Amino acid sequence: MKKSLMLYLFILAILMNVFTYMFYSREVKFGQERYAKTTKKLRDSINLVTTKLTEANYFSLENNENAQNYFDNSASGGKVILYEKLIPVVTEKLLDYNSNPSGNPYTGQDKIEGKKFIINKVKILNHRWIVADYSNGEYWGEVLLKYFVADDESISFEVNQSLLYQK
Repeated sequence: MKKSLMLYLFILAILMNVFTYMFYSREVKFGQERYAKTTKKLRDSINLVTTKLTEANYFSLENNENAQNYFDNSASGGKVILYEKLIPVVTEKLLDYNSNPSGNPYTGQDKIEGKKFIINKVKILNHRWIVADYSNGEYWGEVLLKYFVADDESISFEVNQSLLYQK
């Protein structure tokens, strides 16, 4: 009787070990498959976001080689202006006009109800064009600007078109 009890306990222990092994091996396989699916989904999401970002930056000085070459005047004996350094300088110069008491003159708008218009966001499209967002806290608009970089590296702006959205 003692031998048969030990045999039954031994067989029960083996069966429990086999079932435990099968359970954990399938759990690991299930976890690996779930990890692979999640990783694939995340990679697809990253690729989608990267593609959208690339498409959104299509019109930018950073990605426009022809516009970048415009600032390379070394062939004609002129100066080379690095666009990486030019972008923050142009942006800062345009935003400096926000401190004007009557508002930024390059929004194309005068004060409305005593509130001045200031430029909030700037996007340099190429070697000639800038699009900017402006507001006075109540009204919002966008402006298309031309900018010029002189040989002495001074920057001038010109309002091409301004749009003020309805309230």
